[in-house]
Amino acid sequence: MPVRPSIHTIKVSLRYMKPPVWRRLQVPSATTLAELHNIIQAAMGWYDCHLHQFEVNGVHYADTEHMLEDTTDEAGRTLARIQAGGRIAYWYDFGDDWWHDIVVESVDRADPALAYPRCVTGRRAGPPEDSGGPWGFAELMRALRDDKHPEHEMYSRWMEQIGEIGYDPAHCDLDEINKALSQLSVVALQH
Repeated sequence: MPVRPSIHTIKVSLRYMKPPVWRRLQVPSATTLAELHNIIQAAMGWYDCHLHQFEVNGVHYADTEHMLEDTTDEAGRTLARIQAGGRIAYWYDFGDDWWHDIVVESVDRADPALAYPRCVTGRRAGPPEDSGGPWGFAELMRALRDDKHPEHEMYSRWMEQIGEIGYDPAHCDLDEINKALSQLSVVALQH
């Protein structure tokens, strides 16, 4: 009798964000860090426009096209080697400095009735791409809320140009996130 594949339930939280922005994801345990990068991008609503790097137990991982010194190929490391309670750091956009804390909450058998990867819950919308990291994003939100802010007009025009009209930072749209995740090419579970 074949053994059912396992899935990792992970919580991905953006550092330095108040109120917090996070996603709880379920991904096949055979997912590589390269695939996890794409999953996080989809879950946060980003477009993979910038460099990124993972850190696991003091070892840095990145894609082979953009590897920094002392970095290992992310395609060779899977989540299967990280047990419940394990932690990963993910750094996206070296200018805006979006740092993510990833905690492996559990490792369970996959449910053959479910599609993976999937987002089971989360909090708040992912910040728009190129919004300046946690501190720039906070300033952006202040300016948008205050029509007397000296940069209100500029930020309002910028949000219109990037298509974020109606952006609601308090809303985490699980349907949209799962739709984006369903379009990814990641490791398939064998049933």
